[in-house]
Amino acid sequence: MSLSPWKTKKTFICITTLVIVCMLYIKYCDNTDNTANESLHLKDIKGRNDIIKHDLEETAFKINNLKEKIKILESRMPKHYPEVRFLNYVHKKRILITGGAGFVGSHLVDRLMLQGHEVIVVDNFFTGRKLNVEQWIGHMNFELIHHDIINPLYIEVDEIYHLASPASPPHYMKNPVKTIKTNTLGTINILGLARRLGARVLIASTSEVYGDPDIHPQPETYWGHVNPIGPRACYDEGKRISETLAYAYAKQENMSIRVARIFNTYGPRMHMNDGRVVSNFILQALQNDVITVYGSGEQTRSFQFISDLVDGLILLMNSNYTLPVNLGNPIEHTINEFATIIKELVGGRSTIQHVTEVEDDPQRRRPDITRAKTVLNWEPKVPLNEGLQKTVDYFKKELKQFNYSQRSKISVENP
Repeated sequence: MSLSPWKTKKTFICITTLVIVCMLYIKYCDNTDNTANESLHLKDIKGRNDIIKHDLEETAFKINNLKEKIKILESRMPKHYPEVRFLNYVHKKRILITGGAGFVGSHLVDRLMLQGHEVIVVDNFFTGRKLNVEQWIGHMNFELIHHDIINPLYIEVDEIYHLASPASPPHYMKNPVKTIKTNTLGTINILGLARRLGARVLIASTSEVYGDPDIHPQPETYWGHVNPIGPRACYDEGKRISETLAYAYAKQENMSIRVARIFNTYGPRMHMNDGRVVSNFILQALQNDVITVYGSGEQTRSFQFISDLVDGLILLMNSNYTLPVNLGNPIEHTINEFATIIKELVGGRSTIQHVTEVEDDPQRRRPDITRAKTVLNWEPKVPLNEGLQKTVDYFKKELKQFNYSQRSKISVENP
């Protein structure tokens, strides 16, 4: 039986339509499968990321727990301290050191502890570090108090070394009002404490009281050349008023006062970022950075090693001399010479570059130590190269520890 042309055409259209629908259905199914596969893949990746994140968080938590357990175990173990001299009650003193966790203070703590005295350190840790005195924490002769001396302090002591104050330009310029308060209100509080107790007090002053001197070298009789409103004035004038307060108390209250004018000092435990010549040059040389010299580099400085300064401070405290005494190294070097010495000592690929000079930077600084030689029989003993080598070795250890701590940090980022 034959079909009519119309029916044949209709049948062809139906078959063609059916084929097209089938092809579209197959394509749709393929797309759906692909979309489903992609969705499953993305879910799988997200799931794995969640697992990794969870594992990292759990690992960090376990590490912190282990650290706490190690601390507990260490606290239960008997701690070994450096051997100290035994002093009976007649010779043993209770000595307060303000700023005792800082660079100079911590070395003074070591010396007095080894001599057998009881030492109390008061520090607000603005620039000081517990690490500097950790070797004594827990010792029966040692006490550490977290306190800011602009607030009154009530303790019982025989002698006071008043060292508290930021001493490097970046630190004292960071908060100039705080620096002034520390050297005025803080000094008043310490002098008031000494008056109440009848204790002898040594004020740690500075060569900055001479400013940018027009007399060279600088004797203690020189009154100074200071800009009272410059960027360094908060420290320079703060120390000058600290001396004024000390002698006003001594005259009015009949107190026993000692004043040390400390010149540039260097050595282990210097703050890595204190911005001073020695630390700057050593760090830049160790990291193969450019050694930056401010200005022409012809300005001069005289540097003493920290152990020499500690000798001088203790001799001055135990003396009967009440006028200010310069404690510094009379051997003078230009900043350019220092840069070259440190570059040769450290080695490496560093180059020396001159940059814009700092405002109110003293051009010459050298102490006249005739008074210290005469009254205290004191003068620096440690040669420059020997002291610098010890300081370089210290900064190498500090850099290694810093780089290791930066690498070992575990951080978990939010998705």
